Amino acid sequence: MIVARHSARLDAAFLALADPTRRAILARLTKGEATVMELAEPFEMSQPAISRHLKMLETAGLIARRADGTRRHCRLADTGLDDVDQWLAMLRKAHDKNYERLDGLLAAMTSKRGEK
Repeated sequence: MIVARHSARLDAAFLALADPTRRAILARLTKGEATVMELAEPFEMSQPAISRHLKMLETAGLIARRADGTRRHCRLADTGLDDVDQWLAMLRKAHDKNYERLDGLLAAMTSKRGEK
């Protein structure tokens, strides 16, 4: 089962996504790689605070970081959202099955009304 196999990574991803600053950082990274300083620019917080956010995103597998001399670059991780996507797909599938059962029940009720 997806949840059992990847629960720690999934928990870390949802914890990381729960914070609006981290979501804003991810949104910025959809435009391409950025340095830590570029990512910190729109926020009124210290460099260490931004670094803690980045560490949490990296631990969750949502971003990757690399060093280029004294500059640190961040980018979206290639497969960071796979666990979240798989978990949501499981929920969507269950949701769809519920609607299929409801459709079947409504069809049966409609046909019984037509028989009367």
